[in-house]
Amino acid sequence: MTWGIALMYYHCPKCGIKFKYPLDMMADFGEDFGKCPECGTMGTYECDGPRKEDDNEYIEVE
Repeated sequence: MTWGIALMYYHCPKCGIKFKYPLDMMADFGEDFGKCPECGTMGTYECDGPRKEDDNEYIEVE
């Protein structure tokens, strides 16, 4: 049984956007995993797990 995709949720302390990374892409992003897709600042970790209720407020980094 699967619960779906696992995500790590962040917000940017510099520009304020909310974004999420698929956990299974950690190796693909390497050191850039967790960085803001807009300005490149390391995001502030919020939580991880399956999709949250407010998931649509977060940009998915692919």
